[in-house]
Amino acid sequence: MDPDKQAARGLADLEAYLYREAHLGAARRRVAAFTSRADGLTREQCGDIERWYLDEQRYVARMVTQHIADSISTAEEHHRVRFGRWLRGTLTAMTLITVAMALCAVVAVGIVA
Repeated sequence: MDPDKQAARGLADLEAYLYREAHLGAARRRVAAFTSRADGLTREQCGDIERWYLDEQRYVARMVTQHIADSISTAEEHHRVRFGRWLRGTLTAMTLITVAMALCAVVAVGIVA
């Protein structure tokens, strides 16, 4: 793989990791604040709630990421199809223009000769 592509991929992976850790850090703070306000919970119950909430946040983050990736893939496919149609239309138009110009040149040469 090209070193530039490897570097770009590494930066993207690092960015994703930092985003994920920031998201989980915020989730930890939210759940810690929640469990600290809940009276009557044992440490074990607080730990269970915190684990459940963090697992739920990971699941939601994966689902959002998958949805975004699917949306991007769909948009890219739509763009590829539209660009292909545009390119075929342009190629057809250029071919017709070239043929018309060639016919005009033949007619012009025939008139001059």
